[in-house]
Amino acid sequence: MRRAGGGACIERSVSTPAHTSAAPTTHEPFDFAESAALEMQREGFDLSPVEGSDAQLAAIIAGHVDGAADHREDLRSLSWSSIDNDSSRDLDQVEWAETIPGTGAIRVRVGIADVAATVAQGSPIDLFAQRQSQTVYTAVRNFPMLPFALSTGLTSLNPAEDRNALVAEFVVAPDGGVTDRRLFAASVHNNAQLAYSHVGPWLNGDEHSADSVLNAAPAVQLQVRLQDEAAQRLRAHRQAAGALDFRRAEAMPVVADGKVMSLESAVHNRAMDMIEDLMIAANETVATALSAARRSGLRRVVKNPERWQRIVDLVHTATANLPQPVTLPAQPDAKALNEFLCAERDRNPDHYPDLALAIIKLMGAGEYVLARGDDPDPPGHFALAAQDYAHSTAPNRRFADLVTQRVVHAMLANAPAPYTDDELAAIALHCNERDKAARKVERAMLKRAQAQALSHSIGHHYKAIVTGAGPKGIFVRVLQPPVEGMLVHGGAGLDVGDRVNVTLVHTDAAKAFIDFARV
Repeated sequence: MRRAGGGACIERSVSTPAHTSAAPTTHEPFDFAESAALEMQREGFDLSPVEGSDAQLAAIIAGHVDGAADHREDLRSLSWSSIDNDSSRDLDQVEWAETIPGTGAIRVRVGIADVAATVAQGSPIDLFAQRQSQTVYTAVRNFPMLPFALSTGLTSLNPAEDRNALVAEFVVAPDGGVTDRRLFAASVHNNAQLAYSHVGPWLNGDEHSADSVLNAAPAVQLQVRLQDEAAQRLRAHRQAAGALDFRRAEAMPVVADGKVMSLESAVHNRAMDMIEDLMIAANETVATALSAARRSGLRRVVKNPERWQRIVDLVHTATANLPQPVTLPAQPDAKALNEFLCAERDRNPDHYPDLALAIIKLMGAGEYVLARGDDPDPPGHFALAAQDYAHSTAPNRRFADLVTQRVVHAMLANAPAPYTDDELAAIALHCNERDKAARKVERAMLKRAQAQALSHSIGHHYKAIVTGAGPKGIFVRVLQPPVEGMLVHGGAGLDVGDRVNVTLVHTDAAKAFIDFARV
C-alpha cells in the first residue's frame, strides 16, 4: 500500500510581492513533469541509470520464464487477488485466506513479489535502487526505483500472470491474536486486480460500487470478505494493544493526460484499512522470523515520543472546554492516545485533521534501524503497538524491503547473511535520508498541483482553520477541499486553531503559492 504525498505548504517570505496585494492569477502553461524532475534533482536524486543497467535488464527479459520452480510451493491454483490504487501498476502483494474448520480461525497468506529472485545484489539495477532507495510518486510523473519493465512488468504481481513470490503466512484467531507464522517461497497467480475505490464501498454494502472485475469473480468476492473479517480482527486486537489510528482527508489532484484537472478529497476506506492490517501482520511475521533465527536485519520503528509532554498539553488544551478535559498519562501511552484520537475524530471532525497532524509531527517520523541478530530486545514501533516490525511488503518500490527479502532468503536457505551489520546500518541511514527527501518532493509537487487545480476558483469563499502562525506568516486550511495556503490579508490577531472565513485571491503553480484573504 503506497502513501499519498503530504499536504504541507512550501514556505516563503511574507514580503513576496504576491502578499502585498491580490496579484492576478495567470494560467500560463506549466510543465509539471519537468518541474517534478527538477524537484527530484534539487533534493539530491540522481536520475541517470548506473552503467550496465540496460544490458542487465535485457538479459533479465531474455531469460525470464513463467512457472513454478522446484524449490517453490506451487500455489497458482489459489484465488489470489490484489487491491491497490486505481492507477497502480507496480503490484507488490496478493492476498488469500481460508477458514480453519472447528477453530473459528482464519489462515491468511500474503504473497510478496520476489524481486530478490530477479535483481542480483550489487548489480547495476540494484546499485541504482540502493542509491534512490524508493519510488517517488508525484501527481504527474513517477520516478521508479526499478525499471518499469520490472516494477510494473516482470516483478509485478500482475493479473493473469504466473509470478514468483515470498509468502508470509499467519493464522488469525477469533480474538485477533496471531499464531502459526511461516515464511516460504512460492509461485502465485493473481486472479483479479482490484481497486480501493470500488472494494471499500462494496465492503460497506454498496453492491453497485463493485467493478466488472469483482463482479466477474465470485470466488474473489468470497476471498475479499474473508480477508476483511481477518483484518477487522487484527485491527481490533492492535488497537486494544495501543495502535494509533490517524485518519485525515487530503485534497489529491485528478490528472488526465499529464494535466491537473481538479481536486478530490482522498480519505481512508475499509479496503485500505483491510490491506493495511494484513500488511502489518505480514511485516510482523517477517520481523519475528528474523529475530527467532537470530538474523540481523532492518526494522521500521517509531520510537517513544520524546515530546510526549507537549502531546499531553495539546490534548488537554483541545478538550479544555469539555465537562471533563482529557489528561493523558505522564509517560508515553499509545492506547490512551488512540482512545482520545478516536473520540476526537467523532466529536470535532473539522478540527481533527490539524490536531492529528500536530501530534504526528510531535511523535516524529518512522525510521529504519539496524536490529542485530543477537539483540534480545529488538526496537519496537510505538504507533503500531508492534514490538518487532520490518518493512517487507513493497520490494518493487522500497529498497529496505528488497534488502529484507534477501535476508529472509538467506535465512530460509540456511545461507550466510547477504549483508554485514555495518552494511545494514549504512543502508538504514541512507534510506532514512532519502525518505525525507522523497517526502519533500511529494509535498512540493502536491502543493503545485493543488495550486493549479484551484486557479479557476479565484474569488471563491471558504471556511478555514488557522494551522500555522509565526514569522513566516499565517497559514490556513480550508475545510473543502482540504488544502492549505497562506493568509496574505487579515491575519492580525489570529492563532492556531482559530476559525475564519476566507476568499481565494491568488495561486501560482510554478511557485506553489495558494493565497487567501480574510473575509
